Amino acid sequence: MDITALYQIFLSCTGVTTDSRNCPEGSLFIALKGDTFNGNAFAAKALETGSAYAVVDEAAYVPAGDTHYILVDNCLRTLQQLANYHRRQLGTRIIGITGTNGKTTTKELISAVLSQKYNILYTLGNLNNPIGVPLTLLRLKAEHELGVVEMGASHPGDIKELVEIAEPDYGIITNVGKAHLEGFDSFEGVIRTKGELYDYLRRQDNPTIFIHQDNPYLTQIAWGLNPVTYGEEDNLYINGHVTGNSPYLTFEWKAGKAGERHEVQTQLIGDYNFPNALAAITIGHFFGVEAAKIDKALHAYEPRNNRSQLKKTADNTLIIDAYNANPTSMLAAISNFHNMQAGGKMLILGDMRELGKDSPGEHQKIVDCLQEYGFKDVALVGELFAATRHTYPTYPDAPALIAELQKNKPCGKTILIKGSNGIKLNTVVDYL
Repeated sequence: MDITALYQIFLSCTGVTTDSRNCPEGSLFIALKGDTFNGNAFAAKALETGSAYAVVDEAAYVPAGDTHYILVDNCLRTLQQLANYHRRQLGTRIIGITGTNGKTTTKELISAVLSQKYNILYTLGNLNNPIGVPLTLLRLKAEHELGVVEMGASHPGDIKELVEIAEPDYGIITNVGKAHLEGFDSFEGVIRTKGELYDYLRRQDNPTIFIHQDNPYLTQIAWGLNPVTYGEEDNLYINGHVTGNSPYLTFEWKAGKAGERHEVQTQLIGDYNFPNALAAITIGHFFGVEAAKIDKALHAYEPRNNRSQLKKTADNTLIIDAYNANPTSMLAAISNFHNMQAGGKMLILGDMRELGKDSPGEHQKIVDCLQEYGFKDVALVGELFAATRHTYPTYPDAPALIAELQKNKPCGKTILIKGSNGIKLNTVVDYL
């Protein structure tokens, strides 16, 4: 079946699902494959529980003469082609966003700001991979005026693949840092891969990017593009500076040299979120959102999903940043914590995953940083931190730390919790 015929079927459906456990009435089920599952085997269940059609790529699962099955060569590729075709049919202006750190928070902030004026479609959670990006695009409706599509990468070529699906009209790279080095092989590989967004945009007429001008890695690769700048220098399109960070980020901003000065009190933890907020202001201002509404949106935004969350328990104040970790974000979080005005500081840090050959050295740098800052109350979790040179207590995994906390629970502390998601430091929260 060609894509135009499949698109007509898609239009007759209520939406797309790839999960046979969640098949809304009248939906289109697309049978994807993973390392441990074959979606083709669940097509019949999807049809029984609500889906109108099932797209499969193995003929053995298609009952003879059943027109509710649609056989294609490759279900994932079909999902991506369908999403790209739908995106082209609607012609919605798309802002593509990628970066090593902060892209999900920045995407949320941008969407909150733009929603003050426009009907926005944006990536839910961090559905930013070759499955998540097409699923986001297939949620586009004619009434959506702008789309904000997040794109993640862990290997060279990942962003190139995603921009060919999403075809963004504008782009923003939040930053480049040391993450997924195992897949990228080097920091330079990270820069090249994130820069694939810029490479795509250069193919357009007068392509516009939103760029953090204070980041030299981004400015070096932004040639041939129309930059809308933000940072701390007065002459930038949007500029500002941090005014407070204990514990919530407060900052001032203005448009250009002569713009009116605004002060924003956020519910974000960490001065490393300042560029993320400035990015949202820049894009909002570019698209004509009133300054007062920009400020309102940033003030109201509450971080979730273990991303720089502040939580007060009966015994402690927790800064929970346990969704992900890499050397760049870890050092930024530790530096911010060091500068924060708070008593009884304690750190619970977990291993940083997917760093490949750089892992031992990068973990040692974190420990060295802790010692340079003079932190005494530290708990390290994971075998990678255990292999470094230090005198801090180390635990093989989160359950081992929990067992210790059950015997010796800290009280009256301000505790930073950060580590890769696989370390599961979020499970520690209930014991603090």
